[in-house]
Amino acid sequence: MNAMLSEIKSMPAMARHFLDNSTAHQLPTGVPYIGMGSSYFAPLAFKYMGLDVYPEIAAEFFNYVADGQSLLPQGVLLSQSGKSTEVLWCTQLFKQFTAITNNAHSPLCLSPAANQIIPLLAGEEAYSSSKTYINTLLALFKGFGMEMRPMVKLLEDQLDAYEELGRIMAEAVYQLLTTEEISGLYITGSGPNVATAMQAGLILSESTKLNFTGLSMAQYDHGPKETAANSIVIQVLSTGKAYDRTVKLSDTIRKAGAHVFTVQEPLAGEKESVLPNIIPFNFMAYYLSQLLNVADTFLVGGKVTEVI
Repeated sequence: MNAMLSEIKSMPAMARHFLDNSTAHQLPTGVPYIGMGSSYFAPLAFKYMGLDVYPEIAAEFFNYVADGQSLLPQGVLLSQSGKSTEVLWCTQLFKQFTAITNNAHSPLCLSPAANQIIPLLAGEEAYSSSKTYINTLLALFKGFGMEMRPMVKLLEDQLDAYEELGRIMAEAVYQLLTTEEISGLYITGSGPNVATAMQAGLILSESTKLNFTGLSMAQYDHGPKETAANSIVIQVLSTGKAYDRTVKLSDTIRKAGAHVFTVQEPLAGEKESVLPNIIPFNFMAYYLSQLLNVADTFLVGGKVTEVI
């Protein structure tokens, strides 16, 4: 089996491994949750679940928010590798912090201010974040006292269906890309699934070398919808406050010439849906990259971004 596909297919098993083997932990509220890329998107989902957390982009927090003069009392630093330069910069800003990482022996965890370490237990990961993103979400769910075993069981039971949806979307998008002049590639979500849309845009861009833009449905409605003609829009749906608006928007942009696809797990509530809703996009990234003959995920840089 292709190594990238194998990583994706192992997501439910590694999620189960985390639930069965991670130690009990509690996460603080009212503090910054700092990360880059996928490690920023994951806590963003919890902000839009209504939790009192403050997701921050590590580089911007370090350069433009923190004053650098006085230590902040507490925070949570997320880095799947534990080596992301901008997150490591932020270790010097806190008296103490919780480290969430897939590498318990990384520089992030070796900081003397790291008073709680939460290993993601996702195993090795060479391609775009799949297992580590799911396990980051699970670490956050667990730290906020939310039981996710039924959702992990759903991932196990529905994995083949998620793969099939990802393959179908990849083939449909490839057909459009090779037969039409496509003006834009968008993925939208609302509430917690804003994070899903952003994560999907990231992994699809990394894997296919095409520019997929992940953003909130409402932000798309405030302007980018004017590019609807000959565009591709994938709407992440969940049964929440924005559901009816999203369905109406889909109809509007279809009439304007957009090719609209949807991803939704009807068996999950809006908060819990962030786990299953991302998985079809991982499969889509794999199958579309195969159709486009993209052999390598990281060509311009490595999986870990280290700033010189």
